[in-house]
Amino acid sequence: MVGDKARGEMNAFQRNESKETLFTFISAGDDSPKGDFPVQKKSPKLCGSNYPLSIAFIVVNEFCERFSYYGMRAVLTLYFLSFFHWDENLSTAVYHAFSALCYFTPVIGAIMADSWLGKYKTIIYLSIVYVVGHLIKSVGAIPSLGNQVIHVILSMVGLFLIALGTGGIKPCVSAFGGDQFEEEHTSERNQFFSIFYLSINAGSLISTFVTPVLRGDVKCFGEDCYALAFGVPAALMVLALVVFIAGSGLYRKTPPQGNVLLEVCKCIGFAIKNRLKNRSRHIPKRDHWLDWASEKYSVSDALGGKFGEKQLIGEVKMVTRVLFLFIPLPMFWALFDQQVQYSDLQGSRWTLQATKMNADFGIYVLQPDQMQFLNPLLILVFIPIFDLGLYPLINLCKFNFTPIRKMATGMILAGLAFGLAAIVEVKINETDMPRLVPEESLIRVLNLAKNPVQVTIQDRDLFQQPVKAFQSPAEYSKLILNGEQQSLRFTLRHQGLSLAFNYTVKEKSVYSLIVFEAEGSLSSRLITDLEAKPENGLAAVRFINGLSQDVNLTIDNKRFIAVQKNYSASEYSLLERDKYNNGKCITEMGEFTLELGLLDFGASYTIVITNVSGGAVKTWKSEDIKANNVHMAWQIPQYLLISAGEVMFSITGLAFSYSQSPASMKSVLQAGWLLTVAIGNTLVLVVAQAAPMAQWAEFVLFTVLLFAVCIVFSIMGYFYVSVDPKDLEEKEEKRETASSRGNMISLVTQKTKL
Repeated sequence: MVGDKARGEMNAFQRNESKETLFTFISAGDDSPKGDFPVQKKSPKLCGSNYPLSIAFIVVNEFCERFSYYGMRAVLTLYFLSFFHWDENLSTAVYHAFSALCYFTPVIGAIMADSWLGKYKTIIYLSIVYVVGHLIKSVGAIPSLGNQVIHVILSMVGLFLIALGTGGIKPCVSAFGGDQFEEEHTSERNQFFSIFYLSINAGSLISTFVTPVLRGDVKCFGEDCYALAFGVPAALMVLALVVFIAGSGLYRKTPPQGNVLLEVCKCIGFAIKNRLKNRSRHIPKRDHWLDWASEKYSVSDALGGKFGEKQLIGEVKMVTRVLFLFIPLPMFWALFDQQVQYSDLQGSRWTLQATKMNADFGIYVLQPDQMQFLNPLLILVFIPIFDLGLYPLINLCKFNFTPIRKMATGMILAGLAFGLAAIVEVKINETDMPRLVPEESLIRVLNLAKNPVQVTIQDRDLFQQPVKAFQSPAEYSKLILNGEQQSLRFTLRHQGLSLAFNYTVKEKSVYSLIVFEAEGSLSSRLITDLEAKPENGLAAVRFINGLSQDVNLTIDNKRFIAVQKNYSASEYSLLERDKYNNGKCITEMGEFTLELGLLDFGASYTIVITNVSGGAVKTWKSEDIKANNVHMAWQIPQYLLISAGEVMFSITGLAFSYSQSPASMKSVLQAGWLLTVAIGNTLVLVVAQAAPMAQWAEFVLFTVLLFAVCIVFSIMGYFYVSVDPKDLEEKEEKRETASSRGNMISLVTQKTKL
């Protein structure tokens, strides 16, 4: 009995010691447990749904911020050109530097959010920086404020602050929106990212229409009002900040987790270092290369270890696997930004293509750069169709349409879009001028005489048949030269007479030989023609005065052209595509009506004034370069494909990068997603500058590359195993609890023996 009592007392003592030891173990660590401890705040719901009311403030904030950014950017290049009077190269270089900075600064914002201030405060503080940048930029656009040096300094400071602000909040706003949902509302959170992306494109679409109108149609300080064009985006950014702060009481705010990025770098560095030190074959292999960090980042040492650092290894594994999966993704953005980014004077690749097409839709003539607005418009249409129609229908078919499969499908659609663009480009090129090469020129004959003329060129077998009077000229003939230039004899045979003329012909040039009658004899002139189509869909026109007196021409009440007598030719004038039937021709005999008819997209015309009769000028019009005959509507299929691909790729990737990131590194992984955009932009510039090629060939090249990258991404995605961060946390908590209990029992046993 005494022994049993003693054992009972000993067991009681042991139980007391066990409780004391357990308490001491948990509280005696060097650091508090790491992990995410969000404020479990129940936000009011929208209309009885599972959507928190707080996301309404976040979506409106994003709409205003994107309106602010894209509205400012829409007039930025023109601002450099017309306000600063910079050349094209400098304007383009500064623009690209600004755009690149906007996609590299998200790393700064992500570090601030996850390691220092938290997402909410980071958004507030960087939005203030954003607003200040806009205000400085607007003030710098006031002409009366200082000289050009002051304007440039204020504008560059403003752009730097804008880049820091817009880039810094990019990864935080989307991740902060995802934080508002409870873990069981995964489908609602995925749909939030669709709504979030819809607000981005709505802001982009509206602002890109409005801001250029404010610049061009409103005049201030006697010129285009850039101060207003930059001031309105500034006001929208102020509104974005006010709206975001207004929802403060409704947000679920996750506190920062300390210097997470530094801990991640230390963990990776220690794992690599430890692996290199232990390369012996006798040392057992480990499942993952990051497991070599377990000696330091582990809870196995009961009293000295940091509780929860084993979880850090698991979280770093998640992040590195996702970042590794992101490696092929910049190729999509390299393709996408070619058609959606109107970044410099040349614009995007697809906008350039549109300038070489027929833009007449009957009731409205579309400008080439307006086609790019089709992309955000289609996204606004596709997002609800995909979320409410296509994806549920696929689920009903029992097909597991995983995020990786959606992204791969988006890449395929983008590749098909550029395949169509290549086909359209080939058809467009059929109306282009032949490509000029060294020691070669192009020539044709315009017979303005009354009878047919036979033209022969020294040692050349061209123009086999006589050229009839006012005959529509055939295609240009290729003229081979012996060097950079050559003097050639041109012989004209007319009504039994033969006349010879000598002209110097230069390589890589285009010529028209004008044959006419002067003072009862045959004569000629060799004039230079355009070597390529007029840019931006404009029409080019020149005049040949066949009268015996000088003329002054008025085309559209704005352009005045003086042409000397006796078949002198004017320079080419560029005009918008239109019908010009109200021109005027002023001669010594008086003023006469000048009717030119339709001057079509991309065409070049030579108009010969032949005589004056019945109060009007008689003219003959020749089409030197054919008009654009491929209609702009043929671009619609490629816009449909690229927009559908963007919805599948970009929105899914945004939600995927959030769902696969640990709670302590949401913003960091969002920044990693945005870095793929920055790398894609850089890739376009490098390829375009390093390997100039025909436009259709470039489209084909990027299409093939994208399909190849899609295959690589699909293979990588096949071996990727999706992980729920909450499951990882629960697993590590159970492992840590079991480990702590094992240490407790061992410690108690030793004290009992003592």
